[in-house]
Amino acid sequence: MTDGKGARAVVVLSGGQDSALCLALACRKHSAGAVAAITFQYGQRHAVETKFARRLAKRFGVAAHKVVRLGFYGDLTTNALLDHNAKIAKARGAGCPTTVVEGRNAMFLLAAGVWAKSLGATEIYTGVSQADYSGYPDCRAAFIRAQQRAMRLAMEWPFRIVTPFMHRTKADEWALADRLGLIDLIENETVTCYRGIPGAGCGKCPACTLRRRGLAEYRASKRRG
Repeated sequence: MTDGKGARAVVVLSGGQDSALCLALACRKHSAGAVAAITFQYGQRHAVETKFARRLAKRFGVAAHKVVRLGFYGDLTTNALLDHNAKIAKARGAGCPTTVVEGRNAMFLLAAGVWAKSLGATEIYTGVSQADYSGYPDCRAAFIRAQQRAMRLAMEWPFRIVTPFMHRTKADEWALADRLGLIDLIENETVTCYRGIPGAGCGKCPACTLRRRGLAEYRASKRRG
């Protein structure tokens, strides 16, 4: 890897399914040598994903991979991803899931933007999805539009936040992984599970449920097809 100078895109790489596919798409568009990846450690209970993010960055051969520590997050807020004793639960009614980390994507995208500008990159890839957003307010298209505008104003740089899965379901993502020849990689070498179990995960948390349902839907459609 190099220092990433001259990169054209920065990928917010968590080590999970969505971000791994974002990395693949960015490398496909620009070539790996023009792509940088950034990963955040913020006290999450599934911090093992950082290990898998490093593996993915190395496997794809990106120009640079930066791991940023946001150790202050636990001083500002609490939730089931930061508190190992809190219960992981889905949203009820109009509320949010207990795993919502307030402002996380806003923080990640801003930090990624600061680095992207220093590299000369204008594109920032993130795997958020409104179709399967699970009650996370900062995964919606309205937020991404607002964040992009705010970052452009804040830094006077022509950022474009790329969200390949904004209107795609998890089944759509599995189909894409298959078309790219990456389904085994995504299935076995990513971490989506909130408890930090690689691959299929614990099978019980909301992230695993969504991932497993999407894969089942894709396989069913493939059999029909």
